[in-house]
Amino acid sequence: MSTTITPTFDVAALRGAIESRDSAALADLYTDDCVVEIADQTNTPSNPSRVESKAALRAVFDDVYGRDMTHEVGTVAVGSDAIGYTVNCAYPDGTKVLCAGVAELRDGKIARETGVQAWDAA
Repeated sequence: MSTTITPTFDVAALRGAIESRDSAALADLYTDDCVVEIADQTNTPSNPSRVESKAALRAVFDDVYGRDMTHEVGTVAVGSDAIGYTVNCAYPDGTKVLCAGVAELRDGKIARETGVQAWDAA
């Protein structure tokens, strides 16, 4: 009898990388050819921002985690081929940001992700 082993996603590494603002560690959880799309107040669902490749995504993470703000991972749901999670962020002035993402996994890494983010009104 043959058993197929499916790599599992490292939720602790995701939580640790996001909450410690470690863009390199977070990028390591994505495939080299990943695609990430994000919809928000500027980038509508019809025209989301799109990042292709781990290298390009790392640059985005460097920008986000270089800002003076906190990040806390909320709910995480993970299966053999998909993950969903939320992130609660806060700027020092009290402005809150809520992010929610769902992603397809390949070989235990994020291959394709769709995210939505919303900010407090100014």
